[in-house]
Amino acid sequence: MASPEHDLDPVREGRDPVDDIPHILDKDGVRLTVDDAVATVTLTNPAKRNAQSPALWRALTEAGRLLPGSVRVVLLRAEGKSFSAGLDRQAFTPEGFDGEPSFLDLARGSDAELDATIAGYQEAFTWWRRRDLVSIAAVQGHAIGAGFQLALACDLRVVADDVQFAMRETSLGLVPDLAGTHPLVGLVGYGRALEMCLTGRFVTAEEAVNTGLANLAVPRDQLDAAAHDLASAILAAPRDAVIETKALLQGVQDRTYDEQRAAERQSQSRRLRDLAGLGD
Repeated sequence: MASPEHDLDPVREGRDPVDDIPHILDKDGVRLTVDDAVATVTLTNPAKRNAQSPALWRALTEAGRLLPGSVRVVLLRAEGKSFSAGLDRQAFTPEGFDGEPSFLDLARGSDAELDATIAGYQEAFTWWRRRDLVSIAAVQGHAIGAGFQLALACDLRVVADDVQFAMRETSLGLVPDLAGTHPLVGLVGYGRALEMCLTGRFVTAEEAVNTGLANLAVPRDQLDAAAHDLASAILAAPRDAVIETKALLQGVQDRTYDEQRAAERQSQSRRLRDLAGLGD
């Protein structure tokens, strides 16, 4: 990974911090760059506040598939004042997006077709929690609806002090369907998650940190640097230990206390044998 000076200078100069790194993917509002063990996925349509569309979701899915095996940490960030204002309202018009079925057309399809289409959309939000990666969302400004769910897709969230999360799907007669409900309940609990979704109210940086929705809040001009500092701290630990620890914590909700203790023993046995040179 580049030195801290390399990472921070572009931020101070007002340039995108990944401008000088070759792009692996750059289309439909998504750019992927890789610098050694760190990949950066950037939303690149600030003029529309990084509003989301099926094309953007396909690009996000492609970014996940293009990650080299050397990547250990993925940073998700966005250009402009807002992380993502959510689904592009054009989706709700009769014509929808060019070359795409409108939502009205989707509703007229069979149950199987509709389910398969939504499952395809969800793929853009699921790969961020792969056990061999740690994903960090750097979130500023508005993160609404699909934008909120994209931030929730990551393992960790660093937010700017101007962040405003909101889950607005219910107010539109819809439900959050982009894999965001499970992590939201896991982070803030059922009662608070239900209240957030049903009211669609804004959640500030202070509340996000206090409820566990965000790991850290910083001034807006320090957001990229804070996310890179967190990535560097994660990279300081051996990769296999990070993978085992993430797997242990991800499985907690599906295990009893005794099952979790057994999983700890099994994981530690693998680590000890590996450190002793006795692994497979």
